[in-house]
Amino acid sequence: MTDITELTPTWLNSDDLEQMRARLPIVYVDAIPVRVDESGKVNKVGLLLRGRPDGSISRAVISGRVLYGERVRDALLRHIEKDLGGMALPQIPTSPTPLTIAEYFPDPEVSGFHDPRQHAVSLVYVVPVKGDCAPSQDTLDLVWLTPTEAVSENVRAEMTGGQDRLVRLALAHVGQLP
Repeated sequence: MTDITELTPTWLNSDDLEQMRARLPIVYVDAIPVRVDESGKVNKVGLLLRGRPDGSISRAVISGRVLYGERVRDALLRHIEKDLGGMALPQIPTSPTPLTIAEYFPDPEVSGFHDPRQHAVSLVYVVPVKGDCAPSQDTLDLVWLTPTEAVSENVRAEMTGGQDRLVRLALAHVGQLP
Protein backbone atom coordinates (compact mmCIF):
# COMPACT_ATOMS: atom_id res chain seq x y z
CA MET A 1 0.00 0.00 0.00
CA THR A 2 1.37 3.43 -0.91
CA ASP A 3 1.50 6.24 1.57
CA ILE A 4 -0.84 9.00 0.33
CA THR A 5 1.51 11.66 1.69
CA GLU A 6 4.42 10.37 -0.37
CA LEU A 7 5.29 12.97 -3.01
CA THR A 8 7.02 11.27 -5.88
CA PRO A 9 7.48 13.70 -8.77
CA THR A 10 6.35 12.11 -12.01
CA TRP A 11 6.07 13.32 -15.53
CA LEU A 12 3.17 12.67 -17.84
CA ASN A 13 3.64 10.71 -21.04
CA SER A 14 2.55 12.53 -24.22
CA ASP A 15 -0.94 10.96 -24.26
CA ASP A 16 -1.59 11.84 -20.60
CA LEU A 17 -0.27 15.37 -21.13
CA GLU A 18 -2.56 15.85 -24.13
CA GLN A 19 -5.55 14.71 -22.04
CA MET A 20 -4.61 17.05 -19.18
CA ARG A 21 -4.14 19.98 -21.57
CA ALA A 22 -7.66 19.38 -22.82
CA ARG A 23 -9.11 19.47 -19.29
CA LEU A 24 -6.96 21.63 -17.00
CA PRO A 25 -4.98 24.86 -17.14
CA ILE A 26 -1.25 24.11 -16.97
CA VAL A 27 1.12 26.31 -14.90
CA TYR A 28 4.05 27.81 -16.80
CA VAL A 29 6.81 30.34 -16.25
CA ASP A 30 7.83 32.89 -18.89
CA ALA A 31 11.20 34.58 -18.48
CA ILE A 32 12.48 37.59 -20.39
CA PRO A 33 16.29 37.45 -20.10
CA VAL A 34 17.98 40.82 -19.92
CA ARG A 35 21.46 42.30 -19.64
CA VAL A 36 21.83 45.22 -17.25
CA ASP A 37 24.51 47.87 -16.82
CA GLU A 38 26.30 48.61 -13.53
CA SER A 39 23.37 50.76 -12.34
CA GLY A 40 20.82 47.99 -13.02
CA LYS A 41 19.37 49.61 -16.15
CA VAL A 42 18.27 47.11 -18.81
CA ASN A 43 20.30 47.62 -21.97
CA LYS A 44 19.68 44.33 -23.83
CA VAL A 45 16.77 41.91 -24.14
CA GLY A 46 17.41 38.29 -25.10
CA LEU A 47 15.01 36.68 -27.57
CA LEU A 48 15.11 33.09 -28.73
CA LEU A 49 14.52 31.74 -32.19
CA ARG A 50 12.68 28.45 -31.95
CA GLY A 51 10.34 26.10 -33.72
CA ARG A 52 6.67 26.15 -32.77
CA PRO A 53 4.36 23.15 -32.43
CA ASP A 54 2.80 23.97 -35.82
CA GLY A 55 6.22 23.75 -37.53
CA SER A 56 6.74 27.50 -37.95
CA ILE A 57 9.73 29.39 -36.55
CA SER A 58 9.39 32.49 -34.40
CA ARG A 59 11.11 34.74 -31.86
CA ALA A 60 10.14 33.87 -28.31
CA VAL A 61 10.80 34.41 -24.63
CA ILE A 62 11.89 31.55 -22.39
CA SER A 63 8.85 29.52 -21.44
CA GLY A 64 8.09 26.16 -19.89
CA ARG A 65 5.95 24.13 -17.52
CA VAL A 66 6.32 24.02 -13.77
CA LEU A 67 6.69 20.39 -12.74
CA TYR A 68 4.68 18.79 -9.97
CA GLY A 69 6.45 19.46 -6.67
CA GLU A 70 8.82 22.02 -8.25
CA ARG A 71 9.29 25.49 -6.81
CA VAL A 72 8.71 28.38 -9.23
CA ARG A 73 12.31 29.55 -8.67
CA ASP A 74 13.59 26.11 -9.64
CA ALA A 75 11.39 26.02 -12.75
CA LEU A 76 12.76 29.43 -13.83
CA LEU A 77 16.33 28.27 -13.35
CA ARG A 78 15.72 24.97 -15.17
CA HIS A 79 14.15 26.62 -18.21
CA ILE A 80 16.73 29.41 -18.41
CA GLU A 81 19.59 26.90 -18.23
CA LYS A 82 17.85 24.66 -20.77
CA ASP A 83 17.51 27.50 -23.29
CA LEU A 84 20.59 29.64 -22.57
CA GLY A 85 23.05 27.03 -21.34
CA GLY A 86 24.57 26.27 -17.96
CA MET A 87 26.90 29.30 -18.01
CA ALA A 88 24.13 31.94 -18.36
CA LEU A 89 24.32 32.76 -14.62
CA PRO A 90 20.71 33.98 -14.24
CA GLN A 91 19.91 36.23 -11.29
CA ILE A 92 16.67 34.59 -10.19
CA PRO A 93 14.45 37.06 -8.29
CA THR A 94 14.50 36.68 -4.51
CA SER A 95 10.71 36.87 -4.51
CA PRO A 96 8.58 34.50 -6.57
CA THR A 97 6.14 37.35 -7.30
CA PRO A 98 5.78 37.69 -11.08
CA LEU A 99 5.60 41.01 -12.92
CA THR A 100 2.33 39.78 -14.44
CA ILE A 101 0.34 36.66 -15.19
CA ALA A 102 -0.39 35.72 -18.80
CA GLU A 103 -3.26 33.41 -19.61
CA TYR A 104 -2.79 31.56 -22.88
CA PHE A 105 -5.90 30.11 -24.50
CA PRO A 106 -6.53 27.93 -27.57
CA ASP A 107 -8.85 30.73 -28.79
CA PRO A 108 -6.68 33.76 -29.68
CA GLU A 109 -9.58 36.15 -29.07
CA VAL A 110 -9.94 35.43 -25.32
CA SER A 111 -6.87 37.20 -23.88
CA GLY A 112 -4.47 38.07 -26.68
CA PHE A 113 -2.15 35.29 -25.50
CA HIS A 114 -2.54 32.21 -27.66
CA ASP A 115 -1.42 28.59 -27.40
CA PRO A 116 -3.38 26.31 -29.74
CA ARG A 117 -2.60 23.27 -27.54
CA GLN A 118 -3.96 24.38 -24.21
CA HIS A 119 -5.13 26.80 -21.57
CA ALA A 120 -1.92 27.80 -19.75
CA VAL A 121 -1.45 30.18 -16.85
CA SER A 122 2.05 31.65 -16.96
CA LEU A 123 3.92 33.59 -14.29
CA VAL A 124 6.07 36.18 -16.10
CA TYR A 125 9.51 37.36 -14.89
CA VAL A 126 12.32 39.65 -16.03
CA VAL A 127 15.57 37.83 -15.25
CA PRO A 128 19.01 39.45 -15.56
CA VAL A 129 21.68 37.08 -16.84
CA LYS A 130 25.38 37.77 -16.28
CA GLY A 131 27.18 34.88 -17.91
CA ASP A 132 27.87 33.50 -21.34
CA CYS A 133 24.72 32.39 -23.11
CA ALA A 134 24.60 29.77 -25.83
CA PRO A 135 21.38 28.49 -27.34
CA SER A 136 20.71 24.89 -26.40
CA GLN A 137 18.02 22.22 -26.51
CA ASP A 138 15.17 23.40 -28.78
CA THR A 139 16.58 26.92 -29.15
CA LEU A 140 17.89 27.59 -32.66
CA ASP A 141 19.39 31.01 -31.94
CA LEU A 142 19.62 33.73 -29.31
CA VAL A 143 19.82 37.41 -30.14
CA TRP A 144 20.45 40.34 -27.77
CA LEU A 145 18.54 43.46 -28.77
CA THR A 146 18.29 46.95 -27.35
CA PRO A 147 14.91 47.74 -25.80
CA THR A 148 14.05 49.83 -28.87
CA GLU A 149 14.94 46.97 -31.23
CA ALA A 150 13.05 44.43 -29.09
CA VAL A 151 9.76 46.31 -29.50
CA SER A 152 10.27 47.29 -33.15
CA GLU A 153 7.65 46.30 -35.71
CA ASN A 154 10.08 43.91 -37.43
CA VAL A 155 10.81 41.96 -34.25
CA ARG A 156 7.18 42.03 -33.08
CA ALA A 157 6.16 40.52 -36.44
CA GLU A 158 8.52 37.58 -35.76
CA MET A 159 6.79 36.78 -32.43
CA THR A 160 3.59 34.79 -31.98
CA GLY A 161 1.07 33.98 -29.30
CA GLY A 162 1.19 37.44 -27.73
CA GLN A 163 4.78 37.14 -26.52
CA ASP A 164 5.60 40.50 -28.10
CA ARG A 165 3.17 41.95 -25.53
CA LEU A 166 5.15 40.25 -22.75
CA VAL A 167 8.34 41.96 -23.93
CA ARG A 168 6.57 45.34 -23.89
CA LEU A 169 5.12 44.66 -20.42
CA ALA A 170 8.55 43.60 -19.14
CA LEU A 171 10.26 46.70 -20.49
CA ALA A 172 7.53 48.93 -19.02
CA HIS A 173 7.93 47.12 -15.69
CA VAL A 174 11.65 47.96 -15.57
CA GLY A 175 11.14 51.53 -16.86
CA GLN A 176 12.72 50.89 -20.27
CA LEU A 177 9.78 50.89 -22.70
CA PRO A 178 10.82 53.18 -25.56
